[in-house]
Amino acid sequence: MGDSPGRGAPQRRHRAQPGRAGKYERRPEGPTSMGSLAQREGLQDDEDKNSAFTWEVQANNRAYNAQFKEKVFLCWRKKKYKTNVIRTAKYNFFSFLPLNLYEQLHRVSNLYFLLIIILQSIPDISTLPWFSLGAPMVCLLFIRATRDLVDDIGRHKSDRAINNRPCQILMGKSFKRKKWRDLCVGDVVCLHKDNIVPADMLLLASTEPSSLCYVETVDIDGETNLKFRQALMVTHKELTSVKKMASFQGTVTCEAPNSRMHRFVGCLEWNDEKYSLDIGNLLLRGCRIRNTDTCYGMVIYAGFDTKIMKNCGKIHLKRTKLDLLMNKLVVVIFISVVLICLVLAFSFGFSVREFKDQHYYLSGLHGSSVAAESFFIFWGFLILLSVTIPMSMFILSEFIYLGNSVFINWDVQMYYQPQDVPAKARSTSLNDHLGQVEYIFSDKTGTLTQNILTFNKCCINGRIYGAAPTPELPAGSSISKELGVPENQSHVWPHAQHPRPNQNQGTIARRPGFFFWRGPANFFF
Repeated sequence: MGDSPGRGAPQRRHRAQPGRAGKYERRPEGPTSMGSLAQREGLQDDEDKNSAFTWEVQANNRAYNAQFKEKVFLCWRKKKYKTNVIRTAKYNFFSFLPLNLYEQLHRVSNLYFLLIIILQSIPDISTLPWFSLGAPMVCLLFIRATRDLVDDIGRHKSDRAINNRPCQILMGKSFKRKKWRDLCVGDVVCLHKDNIVPADMLLLASTEPSSLCYVETVDIDGETNLKFRQALMVTHKELTSVKKMASFQGTVTCEAPNSRMHRFVGCLEWNDEKYSLDIGNLLLRGCRIRNTDTCYGMVIYAGFDTKIMKNCGKIHLKRTKLDLLMNKLVVVIFISVVLICLVLAFSFGFSVREFKDQHYYLSGLHGSSVAAESFFIFWGFLILLSVTIPMSMFILSEFIYLGNSVFINWDVQMYYQPQDVPAKARSTSLNDHLGQVEYIFSDKTGTLTQNILTFNKCCINGRIYGAAPTPELPAGSSISKELGVPENQSHVWPHAQHPRPNQNQGTIARRPGFFFWRGPANFFF
């Protein structure tokens, strides 16, 4: 699958012992304090615990890998190794209604309106029919649920597109075209140039010398510069054909899935030999193969066990600053309304008591006490003053969110013409977060700018190639005289000997045949 390594090629064929990962580095000897020694031992114990070799995968043997189970609850056990199917959507057919209602009740305004509807359904204190607020409440919940359903359908479509991406899996003695969702732990996959790595894989061989493989990790860490991965020399030399790939029965023992993107410890056991593995042998899911025609890998982690999916975390409910502000305002308004209702209820109680004292002959009409009447009138006032938080404002804001999302999709100024990519609002509830930048963490200017190199001019063997010659040294200047440049050759490189220095032989951008010219220019490029 590639050229044999040269004299200086590294031979990574060390003996690896399970459970003793990370203990091969040399430590400086010398007197240390008891505190630092205890701290080092504690960190080393934690590292050994986290990097315990509990993950065992055998190549080209799905039956062997399927026998591993893990305990879930009591006697319920499930497969230890996950499939390569991912699901980032929040809802399914059965969980949509209860989960969406649970999320809706996280809004303080909905809890407030629900309280008012319950009070309106009690005949003794109701001043308005319950459906006067219940019908708008149902409309509001329906609009928000529809909007969340549309957003989640988009996530389902995205998951389906990713799970149905094509890949080549070794089935029997040949590679067959399958989908990402068909991948299992232990499968051998063939990748070509510009392919995306479907799972975390151990690089076995490639068509590059010494089985090097260049990857682009822009979807993982944002870095556009290429990184190289290298296969073990033993697999590079032995796995040189598809037939040998099919007969490969190596077993990889490594650490359990974790979120550490830049660390991997394991060993490959093959033909009664053990070979140590590190992150330099691993192709992570989401990387893109560059400058490598073909490479082969063995799936170690699949689906949600991959490192990139371990870093995604759980899907949580996102709230904008406007939602948080509205929740605080609703609480403040509710407290204000309660205080006003208390004042009105106490005033009503004093007025009723004064009325009874002056009109004692009407005491038979008032069967209940003053305190009971004040208690009921308090809730009546609360229902009457519930309009201080208008339901129509929340319904109108939902339509504003929806319209704003449509306008974002239609915005011509946000259209990127070089790649024919328009703006797309993937969530209709987070529009007010656009443009809200609080902190910028940057380690270089390339994070905020485009690193685009434009050819201007070059000088090869005394001749200038590029744009029209512009004298960089003024004719007759003191610098030109000191360098010995003639007045008619001030734009030529100093001490350049060329019979016709004033002739510009064309630009690289305008002359595609420039690279095929014979002479120093061709040798230089």
